[in-house]
Amino acid sequence: MQHLGRTSALPASPEAATLDFVPNPRPERPYLIRFTAPEFTSLCPVTGQPDFAHLVIDYVPQAAIVESKSLKLFLGAFRNHAAFHEDCTVGIAERLFAELKPYWLRIGGYWYPRGGIPIDVFWQSGAPPAELWLPPQDVPGYRGRG
Repeated sequence: MQHLGRTSALPASPEAATLDFVPNPRPERPYLIRFTAPEFTSLCPVTGQPDFAHLVIDYVPQAAIVESKSLKLFLGAFRNHAAFHEDCTVGIAERLFAELKPYWLRIGGYWYPRGGIPIDVFWQSGAPPAELWLPPQDVPGYRGRG
């Protein structure tokens, strides 16, 4: 555990961020874990201006769960990271899926308008387990996003 119980600085970049994992306390049954980041920020790679999104990350753990402080620091590392919405959203999902190795993972990236057009990006690893209760992400289409 690199972060839990310690003072941790914001990583300089998403690549420099370390994700910590703890054993799944209920590995015998499928259940959903949801993280919501309503104030996610990154930078436009063209203008350098900030971009804002409401992220919803859902996953069904296998052997481990992601430690929330390390996830918060990983997501915070995008604050000074220049990338398009699609790259940020899918990159977060792919990194979590590769390192966490969940049964299933999906992300909804609900981005606030850039140039008057909101760009929403979605990714999932495949079909969710059949017996899983999968609540909707409930982030409305842009109308002041809130």
